[in-house]
Amino acid sequence: MTLRGKAARVAFEGVTKAFGEVVAVNKVSFEVEPGTLVTLLGPSGCGKTTTLRMIAGLEMATAGRILIGDQDVTQLPATDRDVSMVFQSYALFPHMTVAENVAYGLTMSGFPKPETRERAEEGLNLVGLGGYGARLPSELSGGQQQRVAVARALVLEPAVLLFDEPLSNLDAKLRRRVREDIRDLQQKLGLTSVYVTHDQEEALAVSDRIIVMRNAEIAQEGSPRDLYEQPSDSFVADFIGDANLVDAEIAAVENGVAQVRIGDAEQSLPARGLSPGPVKVAIRPEAIRLAESGNGGVLEAQVSKATYLGSHMEYTLATPQGDLFAVDPNIDRPVTVGSGVSIQLLRHGVTLVRG
Repeated sequence: MTLRGKAARVAFEGVTKAFGEVVAVNKVSFEVEPGTLVTLLGPSGCGKTTTLRMIAGLEMATAGRILIGDQDVTQLPATDRDVSMVFQSYALFPHMTVAENVAYGLTMSGFPKPETRERAEEGLNLVGLGGYGARLPSELSGGQQQRVAVARALVLEPAVLLFDEPLSNLDAKLRRRVREDIRDLQQKLGLTSVYVTHDQEEALAVSDRIIVMRNAEIAQEGSPRDLYEQPSDSFVADFIGDANLVDAEIAAVENGVAQVRIGDAEQSLPARGLSPGPVKVAIRPEAIRLAESGNGGVLEAQVSKATYLGSHMEYTLATPQGDLFAVDPNIDRPVTVGSGVSIQLLRHGVTLVRG
């Protein structure tokens, strides 16, 4: 036997969820292709967890349609949906062994004992915990407990696997390892997965596509690279990775190229459909290079903070346009605090965005 989900498509068609007068999700439409991992990303209160819970059937939509595969599940209870969820809190039974926890859903569903035992063993092997079945959850680390929770969801062979902030209880090093495990498993098994997080780096690392939510609606969706390199507005630019948002002005647009005034300098940038007038420029920290003052940069600045982080330097730069944050790989010759510098910009990582 080989554990494998059925990799169903998920579709939201104009879905709204209201709690009394409060609209938590407002006319949201999107599609998750079979076998892909899509992340719902956004700040607290944006509607991402409510959206996930509506896929699971833990919340019912106020309006619109939800489809899993070709089936309209909008009004179906959670027990009638072919969906499993991995929770933030692990939700393991402390008095049961690891194997009993993994097998719990199968046991409650009436599967024969031999098949239940075989699936539980295979689930533990998949998450790298073969041989741990006789232990209690309290004898495992946080990362191992989360893997048990993933195995418990996998053994049900769901059409859709849901993750609700699965790494938020782990320390930084464990988060990196477990997110890699989750992504490897999802790809190996071809699972349709929807993943909720507020951590931008986590979303970039695990996703085929990201849906950024803001105020109960979708702000932008696309591949991790699209969202990082071509954010639609200042909110998305600032939320996906670090971005310095600088006031600028488009002087002219010709053949899709904008002549942009930033401070006293002019840059040529893709216009992205914007017209002459005030605009924001999103500048990624890694797109900033520091040169000697008066060396023909876009802006003159003074270094107000300098931090050594092993692989790179981080600088806070005071400019007439406000403070900018820069990441510089040159650790051999760091710039000292108080020094005047010219800011030069790489072409990659500098983007026009709507305010």
